Amino acid sequence: MLNTTSTCFPSSCLESSMILLQLARKMPPYKDNIGILVNQNGKLIQEGRICWSEAPAAVIIQKPYAIGLLGRHVEIRSLRVPYPLIQTVVLRNVRHLLRSNNTVIVALDNSVFGFFPVPLGAQIVQLTASGNFEEALALCKLLPPEDSSLRSSKEQSIHMRYAHFLFENGSYEEAMEHFLASQVEITYVLALYPSIIVPKSSCIPEPQKFADVADAPYLSRGSSGLSDDLDSPSSDVFESDEMDIESEKMSHNTLMALIKYLQKKRYSVIEKATTEGTEEVVSDAVGDNFISYGTDRSKKPTKGRIHIPITSIARDMAAILDTALLQALFLTGQSSAATNFLKVLNYCDVKICDAFLQERSQFACQIELYRCNSMHHEALKLLHQLVEESKSEQTPVELLTKFKPDMIIEYLKPLCATDPMLVLEFSLPVLESCPMQTIELFLSGNIPADLVNSYLKQHAPDMQATYLELMLAMNENSISGNLQNEMVQIYLSEVLDFHAEHNSQQKWDEKTCPPPRKKLLSALEGMSGYTPEVLLKRLPPDALYEERAILLGKLNKHELALSIYVHKLHVPELALSYCDRVYDSGLQQHSAKSYGNIYLTLLQIYLNPRKTTKKFEKKITNLVSAQSPRIPKVGLGTTGKVKGGRSKKIAEIGGAEDTRFSLSGTDSGKSDGDTEDAAEEGGSTIMLDQVLDLLSRRWDRIHGAQALKLLPRDTKLQNLLPFLGPLLRKSSEAYRNFSVIKSLRECENLQVKDELYNQRKAVLKITSDSMCSLCNKRIGTSVFAVYPNGKTIVHFVCFRDSQNMKAVGRGSQLRKR
Repeated sequence: MLNTTSTCFPSSCLESSMILLQLARKMPPYKDNIGILVNQNGKLIQEGRICWSEAPAAVIIQKPYAIGLLGRHVEIRSLRVPYPLIQTVVLRNVRHLLRSNNTVIVALDNSVFGFFPVPLGAQIVQLTASGNFEEALALCKLLPPEDSSLRSSKEQSIHMRYAHFLFENGSYEEAMEHFLASQVEITYVLALYPSIIVPKSSCIPEPQKFADVADAPYLSRGSSGLSDDLDSPSSDVFESDEMDIESEKMSHNTLMALIKYLQKKRYSVIEKATTEGTEEVVSDAVGDNFISYGTDRSKKPTKGRIHIPITSIARDMAAILDTALLQALFLTGQSSAATNFLKVLNYCDVKICDAFLQERSQFACQIELYRCNSMHHEALKLLHQLVEESKSEQTPVELLTKFKPDMIIEYLKPLCATDPMLVLEFSLPVLESCPMQTIELFLSGNIPADLVNSYLKQHAPDMQATYLELMLAMNENSISGNLQNEMVQIYLSEVLDFHAEHNSQQKWDEKTCPPPRKKLLSALEGMSGYTPEVLLKRLPPDALYEERAILLGKLNKHELALSIYVHKLHVPELALSYCDRVYDSGLQQHSAKSYGNIYLTLLQIYLNPRKTTKKFEKKITNLVSAQSPRIPKVGLGTTGKVKGGRSKKIAEIGGAEDTRFSLSGTDSGKSDGDTEDAAEEGGSTIMLDQVLDLLSRRWDRIHGAQALKLLPRDTKLQNLLPFLGPLLRKSSEAYRNFSVIKSLRECENLQVKDELYNQRKAVLKITSDSMCSLCNKRIGTSVFAVYPNGKTIVHFVCFRDSQNMKAVGRGSQLRKR
């Protein structure tokens, strides 16, 4: 009996006897015919009420039952909510109800009965057979610890039967919870879903039907509650629209329950599969002596997950699970979740999933499936096909989303380092539509430019120039000499085709400048890595003079280049611009004096046009017939002796350059003003206006004295005022500046001499007490030396010996080093 009391029910007019028996810190107080469970403190420990048939006279607890003594019978009820009636024993005139060990004693007036519990195993079997699965599971927990294996097997069996029962009655999620608790194989559960196609495995046997329930109608594949998406069509599927809607709803619910079940099972299955994969890699690295536990696989070299032979139980199970999960996600309309699922590690069966996705036009997921299995060629091929279909005006109905070319570029980015040839193969279709993005792909992926160029040259020559142009626009330093040659050759081929077409129609004009020719001229002037000799051989002798002039300039054949500008193109401005470029390049190379002679070369061409024209034609003929391997530079030599009657020396103008002008090997040192040259050329017309214009515009870059030597004798001095005026002013200014500098330097020289004389005036008095600082002997009348401080006196012999000793010491140190 308890030593404390607690009020659990309000008082009423009915009288009843209360017997409170303490058992395991629980007691069932009751009033009338209602009882509850409270602890020793009087607090409710379990919801619900035990409703007896009538007010019991006594109650005892014999786990898991509560036994109540009523007027005409004894009731046995379960202690689990909702406290159902388990058994009724008809006994009258019962006086006492007692519990003793594993027995309940019932005392009557003239007899005693003993209630002995049925063994738990028999109770479990009876409850399971009658469909009381929860009661049976509760009794399993009361089995003694020594029967743990029996308890586990019974629980699994009950969970499985209960799961089938719930599945048949539409409680799909609860059914999956019990399938999960039963630890049944995934294939057993998937057998309930006939439309879910899973890969066959040699390691995993076919699921066996449960013996006691295999013949039940709710387990047949044709009556599992699935819609026509999951079952094979029957004759009465379309009886009514309401049945179809209800069937679809049931199908969705069953699949949602399956998804939750597979997601809960997936972590452990994938972990085992990953572990086996790691062990396989380690065994391949260590050798054949390493054998993975629980696996049965063939030893084959692997590269990527798609080539790994799935012969282990864990990986087979992972493939079955992931394949089923992917199909279930799509069948429930979760395409985005399915796409995200494919982006992470998975073991989906490629063949089954590919057919499933293709049938439902799930192209985005199909591409992800190829990607995660390293089937990049198939993925890119499909993606290219989808992009082309998206471009067409009549987009297929099944193409729900637009596929753009930049999707191909995004797919190719991770492949640049691993498979550059595949990147090149599938980047060609998008190079034309997305040129900048494609070039950025090549650059960011560090694909060798020569490899890209050679591939384009072989498979897409029309895009080769586009690629090189974009490369040059994005990064000028990325174009090598080889690529520059390729680029210029492409431009030149286009220009030659244009020239041949118009020349055949007699419509060619040297001033005609179509876009290809503009590109060629810009490339020839802006780039320096190409080979001009090769390009010169391809030029026609009677056309494309401007291109020839640029190439000759690259070869330092300045006289020929200037002759083309003056006599073939008749554009002096181009000749002057050419000279300016040469002079500016000389400034950058700190050799402006040498390159300043380029203006004198142009001056000679103006003064003797017929001679330079003949010389040009002769040299061009030699260049076309055989290109000389050695290219002499022009305008860097010394001036030869001038022929003719000019014996009077022309004074050099102050401030002009001191270097003398000469032409290279083939250039003549004759003055264009000489009568001999004029007679030899037959009275050629001098371009005097161009000469005077050149002198007036570039007077500060031309050697004045040499320019005057080249001018004809009958040149009027008045015409030379624009040239001589600023030149003389500059010379005079330079002369004045140099005079000032000379005077300042003379003054500085005088100051230095004066300081020298002052230093030589120093007087040193030698007395009989004067001592040598080295040998500490008297100086006397010996020859002595004085150190620069004017105070230290030594014998000259001592000074010489000390210097010799220092020299010997330095030499020994050097030898040691």
